[in-house]
Amino acid sequence: MARLRARSRTLLAEVLRPHRGRLGAAVALLLTQNAAAMSGPYLVMLGIDRAIEPLREGRSGPLAAVAVSFAAATGIEYAARRGFLTLSARVGQAVLLDLRQRVYAHFLRLPVAFHERYTSGRMISRLTSDIDSIAELVDGGVESLVMAALTIVSVAAILLWLDLPLAAVTLLAFPLLFWLSRWFARASAAAYRHTREAMALVIVHFVESMRGIRAVQAYRREPRNQRIFDSVNDDYRRSSRQAFRLIATYSPSIKLIGNVTVAGVLCYGGARVLGGETAVGVLAAFLLYLRRFFEPMQELSQFYNSLQSATAALEKLAGVLDERPAVAEPVRPVPLPRRPGRGAVHFQAVSFGYRPDAPILTGLDLTIPAGQTVALIGPTGAGKSTVAKLLARFHDPATGTVTLDGVDLRQVADAELRRTVVLVTQETHLFGGTVAENIRFGRPDADDAAVEAAARAIGAHDFIAALPDGYATEVHRRGGRLSAGQRQLVAFARAFLADPAVLILDEATSSLDVPTERLVQHALSTILRDRTAVVIAHRLSTVETVDRVLVLDDGRIVEDGPPAELIADGGRYAALHRQWRDSLL
Repeated sequence: MARLRARSRTLLAEVLRPHRGRLGAAVALLLTQNAAAMSGPYLVMLGIDRAIEPLREGRSGPLAAVAVSFAAATGIEYAARRGFLTLSARVGQAVLLDLRQRVYAHFLRLPVAFHERYTSGRMISRLTSDIDSIAELVDGGVESLVMAALTIVSVAAILLWLDLPLAAVTLLAFPLLFWLSRWFARASAAAYRHTREAMALVIVHFVESMRGIRAVQAYRREPRNQRIFDSVNDDYRRSSRQAFRLIATYSPSIKLIGNVTVAGVLCYGGARVLGGETAVGVLAAFLLYLRRFFEPMQELSQFYNSLQSATAALEKLAGVLDERPAVAEPVRPVPLPRRPGRGAVHFQAVSFGYRPDAPILTGLDLTIPAGQTVALIGPTGAGKSTVAKLLARFHDPATGTVTLDGVDLRQVADAELRRTVVLVTQETHLFGGTVAENIRFGRPDADDAAVEAAARAIGAHDFIAALPDGYATEVHRRGGRLSAGQRQLVAFARAFLADPAVLILDEATSSLDVPTERLVQHALSTILRDRTAVVIAHRLSTVETVDRVLVLDDGRIVEDGPPAELIADGGRYAALHRQWRDSLL
């Protein structure tokens, strides 16, 4: 927790550093505003003690001077406050923009493994409710908090200067104020941290339930999900109620102490005025300043709510930004060779496991010549997808090396690797936008002609042209306007347009029914042509046209060869092929 707090302070310093000039100007304006505000009671004192008597004598000059000074102080306070609010709003919005960009960019850089364990609901919570908490503080809480602190310090100094005996009476309340404020600070910090965590759980459960609404309704799990939501929602209610209980104790206590202190000062000050030990104007100014001392302390309980929520939110954001990518960008990248026949892959003594105590691959050796199409076959958990993820460098091997055209993947710049190696999975994700924009996702600088050429090569042009707006047709959320087969063809066109040296198809057709799969077979043969390809599939229809089949079991290659030879050998692949042919009858 201490490390996280230190990281959140570092993050705050980083986002504020570019705005040091504006912050300095804002502080100057705030000090000016405070000085102008503090002059009011002092001018009242001068008006009572030094302007009333001359007024009785027919001289209105002193009172007019005090009135003009009061008006000038009010104008300066207004101008300084307006300038501060304008400047602080600019800085605050720039900081919020920076935080959103940092968090979003960092989420994009983090590996797939992180996103598999960090739910989408928690990510949404970071970018919405946590940022909103910081925005609430930026929009008004900072000015109120700083101004309250300045007022308390300024008033305390002025009280000591005005009348030391009266200030001594006031100081009797300080130990109780100090203890009460420390208690509130500690208790509220824990309460608001719990509140942020409880709110995040509400968002997480809501998002997960809505994303899986088909499964929820199909299995009639609405009552169960409702019970879970009621539980996390009630926890949020209880944590929020605890936070408000703290405010309900702190704020009235401060007001009580303030009123008792004012009463004590009024009685003692009145006695001093009657005894000629102090002036009426001094007592009046002292009481005005005393009210200004306790009023900000009462308001601090409300502002402290925003401060603690924002602090807890900043810690959450700092925790996300503290997550390091599982694969580090090389310090001195080595460019891949630019030559014909690129795409040679080599696994040398590669061992890897998602957990140290559960290895998936052990000492794997594999060479794939440039331009060869290889199919990985084997039971679930054999390591097929792990090979694909290592080749795409979603992970680095624990031991051994994975090379592309003789260069260790750990030495290849991430941007170049993503251009050279493309992974297409069974989760054909289409983004909101047009068909053309989704195909162009593979190469953003491609023009319309290149997009159409890719669609024609894959065999997707006819169905795209038949859409209401052709390539400009909106695909809707997650491509809901297209069928599963059409979405797969768009994904293939996207990969074809990217033109990678190495293409990985990880169960890319497993979600399609058999008739639809047959429709995309032509596209599949087109996309695999003239490049190194690794195909992972349970359906052997996808494997029939490959150059080589590797059968994996328990992270090891147990069969390796052309499909026809493996069938003739009568081994594991032959058995799988026979089962597949029988299933077609």
